[in-house]
Amino acid sequence: MVVLEAGERFDEGDRLERQERAIRPAHGPESVWDMGGERDAYSSAGERHYPLNVARVKGVGGSTLHWQGMVMRLHESDFSRESREGVGRDWPIDYADLRPYYAEAEEALGVAGDADNPFAPPRDGPFPMPGFPPSHSDSIFAEACERLGVTMHSVPNARNSEPYDGDTACVGYGTCRPVCPSGAKYDATRHVAKAEDAGVRVVDRVPVQRLEHDAAGNRIEAAVYATPDGETHRQEARAFVVACGGVETPRLLLLSRSEAYPDGLANSSGAVGRYFMDHLFAGTGGVLDRRTRQKHVGFLTSECHQFYDDPAAGTDGPNGSIPTADADASELGPFKLEFFNYAGPSPVEQALGSESWGDDLLDSLQESYGNSIAMGGLVEQLPRAEHRVGLDTSTTDDHGNPVPEINWSLDDRTRRTIERANVIQERILRELGAEITWQVGPENTGPAYHHMGTTRMGTDPAESVVTPAGRTHDLSNLWVAGSSTFVTGGAMNPTLTIAALSLRTAELLDEELRQN
Repeated sequence: MVVLEAGERFDEGDRLERQERAIRPAHGPESVWDMGGERDAYSSAGERHYPLNVARVKGVGGSTLHWQGMVMRLHESDFSRESREGVGRDWPIDYADLRPYYAEAEEALGVAGDADNPFAPPRDGPFPMPGFPPSHSDSIFAEACERLGVTMHSVPNARNSEPYDGDTACVGYGTCRPVCPSGAKYDATRHVAKAEDAGVRVVDRVPVQRLEHDAAGNRIEAAVYATPDGETHRQEARAFVVACGGVETPRLLLLSRSEAYPDGLANSSGAVGRYFMDHLFAGTGGVLDRRTRQKHVGFLTSECHQFYDDPAAGTDGPNGSIPTADADASELGPFKLEFFNYAGPSPVEQALGSESWGDDLLDSLQESYGNSIAMGGLVEQLPRAEHRVGLDTSTTDDHGNPVPEINWSLDDRTRRTIERANVIQERILRELGAEITWQVGPENTGPAYHHMGTTRMGTDPAESVVTPAGRTHDLSNLWVAGSSTFVTGGAMNPTLTIAALSLRTAELLDEELRQN
């Protein structure tokens, strides 16, 4: 087996230096993992600009090198959005099909969690590791949530709460995104190392330029890739798996167009690149008249799925309530609420960016640090054909290929759902007595950088790109793994579902190769 990786193999010993880049204001987020330049050029079209390079990494380990590490299962409702609500599309598989693979994925990634979420889908057995305890700021939120009848519960994390699979427990650097120097947070280099120990050859800095098929257009014969010396080579194989994410996967297929596939490889449906989805952010923050111990934990330890399957629902707590939404439930999408442990400005960033020194700097830090509090949330965005990843032929990368172009906007349903999340967040913070100082709503929202849906699965070759197994409808030995196969995205962080689907596809591909 051969893995062709477009980016470099990063030296694990450089992570402390990358952590330092991350906390210094002179370095932007793209520079931490060496993104940017002609290689990573892109364009954005449509109603909203899409800042693609802010949260992607090209290299061995990919975006798991800087992800937040939260791993939730999709709810059962996410697989049947059209049947339940008349919007979006139903998946050709359901939660029961993925349930065993979710458990396998949790073991593989090393997930720490507690089975205390009453709104989560059914599971078999405990998480591989115990969950992280609630933070101090969680306890502050708990006071208001209890009074309002809002249920808080723990967050499953792909980071070690105890030593696991040869890696240390989390030691609390607090720079989880974009760098975990200790290795306690999962990243894909763990499985790359295991694959190489098993005989897999991983070749880095070799971006695939196109896929070539046979004369009949039924099978892929080779992946053509470029090397740093400017040469191109062909890698032949019995089967090919494209796992380049929700942007680069459709881009590669579109770049591989031929006489047999003039609109792009595996694109007889016209769906390659279409139905691009992301999660939208909703947030509200402010300050309290007491210390919140912000920034002591670099990841989430508590959240709320109470409104996920009934976003219009209100609450009736012992001392207050959340009002029901003015909109009908059918006019709102699922969302989850997050209780931040890292609200407010970073004292390191404030100090490094300040023009004050000595006692003046200390006084300014004491005035502005330590009493911030905030909530976040993710909101579902439904698939729409006009949201797509295409090719911008007016701009080329370092190999002369058209760059990806993102066409992306915000629909009314998503706007209403963001507003609904803001109402609940604001109510909780006001119950705490917080002075609200900022809010991210529909007008200033941004993406979570969860690229989904651009080669979606389905049973109808006229409307989808891959089968429920992950094989393309058009070519018998071409498979796709990753979030690009999602039919809808729900409002959960997608990584665990990516892992579960990938394990399922790998199993089905292995069975086929053994039979043939």
